[in-house]
This record gives sequence, C-alpha cells and structure tokens, in this order.
Amino acid sequence: MIKRLKNQLQTKNRLLLSQLLQKKPTPSKTPPKEEPELPAFEKGIADKIVENFGEKTTISFVKPDRVGIKVSRDAIHDVAEFARDVLNYDHVDSVAGVDYPADKEIEVVYHLSSYTDPTLSRQILELATRAQREDNPIPGNDATKLPSLRDIFYSVEFHERETFEMLGVYFEGHPDNRRLLLPEDWADLPPLRKDFRNKGR
Repeated sequence: MIKRLKNQLQTKNRLLLSQLLQKKPTPSKTPPKEEPELPAFEKGIADKIVENFGEKTTISFVKPDRVGIKVSRDAIHDVAEFARDVLNYDHVDSVAGVDYPADKEIEVVYHLSSYTDPTLSRQILELATRAQREDNPIPGNDATKLPSLRDIFYSVEFHERETFEMLGVYFEGHPDNRRLLLPEDWADLPPLRKDFRNKGR
C-alpha cells in the first residue's frame, strides 16, 4: 500500500513538473514611463524661440527657472536680439566656453536674465552655440570665430574678451578684442583648451 501511494505521488509530481516546464512565464507588465510635465512658463519661453527660429534652434532642457537652447552659429545674434526685444531678457550674466577637441568645436554659452521684467526675475535663459576649433590656433586669424553679442548686450564686453584669450574664440564685431588677463605677447595655446599643457618653470 505504501509502495503504491509512493508511486502515485511520484507520478503526480512528474506530471506537475512537466506542466510547469511547458508553461511559458508571462512577462510582467511595466507601466509606460510618464514624461514629467514641463513647467508651463519656461516651456512657453522655449516654444517661442523654436517657433521663430525652427531648425536653427534645439531645446536642451526646460526646468523650473531654467531654459537651455542650442543655437546654430549663424542664428545666435538673431536669437539673442529676439530674447532681448521680445522676451525681455535685458542682460547677460556670464559667458562660458567649453572645449570639445573630439568634435573639433568650442561651445560658447551665454546666460541671460532680466533686471527689469519681474516675471523673469528668477529665470535664466541659456543660449549655446559652437565655433569651429583649430588644432593649431592663431586666435583672431583662424576659423574659430563667432558673431559678438556686444551690440545687443553691453554686459558681454569683458566676458567675450576672456573667452577669446582663454579659448581662442574671436568675436566678430566686438569693439575691443584685446587680451584681458594674459600678456599681449602670449604665444602659447589658449590656456583653457584641453590640449594646453603647463610646462612649469
């Protein structure tokens, strides 16, 4: 009797095991990721720029109090003018440069804000554009050039000069492209380029 019960139990176990092996596991359903809702005010700023300049601009980011727009080299002056005249950004807080040797480009980033429009008091609009990067730069006499925004925003005057001497980006139309921090006879690479090496003393 025990032997027969044991055999029946083994048969049932084999049957259950074969059924389990034949069943395909059902994939767990993961709910689709919901895109976070963009802040309406900032999205409106980004949309206005893209609507007016189309393929010459790309939205980098939209988040509370911050909008980032990538702008083609030939459109940076017009977009900056639009930001001043239509969107009410009245000055540039800072200008930064980023060296991308692998892309053979140098990016220049303008951070715009407003003293006069209370709706923009916390807002920063970032406009980024790129210039061609020369491997053997001759600042001012090579292709690493961008249009200056000095005629639109007076506050870029010293920022653009610093970017010129530190990264070698010459700003066409700037009234005073002299060096700002380095000696006038500086003959080495611009010191903020990634291939600059400090030789020491």
